Amino acid sequence: MARIAGVDIPDNKRGEIALTYIYGIGRRSAQNILHKVGVNLDKKAKEWNDEESNAIRAAIAEQFKIEGALKSEVQLSIKRLMDIGCYRGLRHRKGLPVRGQTTKNNARTRKGKRKTVANKKKATKG
Repeated sequence: MARIAGVDIPDNKRGEIALTYIYGIGRRSAQNILHKVGVNLDKKAKEWNDEESNAIRAAIAEQFKIEGALKSEVQLSIKRLMDIGCYRGLRHRKGLPVRGQTTKNNARTRKGKRKTVANKKKATKG
């Protein structure tokens, strides 16, 4: 199992797919990296030799912000939005959808499990 940027890359997947296991690298970025290094997209990760693995590591290091650095940058951006009190920051703070989605029926992923609100019982005459 190859290890790139602190992530175990699955051996039995095509290189293009295997690189997407790294946080911050999607399909398009993986394709660009492999084209730049000169590795066939269909070649499985276990078929890479040491030179190709090292070239891929170097290309990723010079071209992308990945894993911990990227996660911390995203968290800082969200914290900045919350600190300045803009609309998006308030939505993050309340745990509601940020990008304009409706919340009447859906948005369960952001809102969490349903919190049932019971009705008041009517007072009986007598």
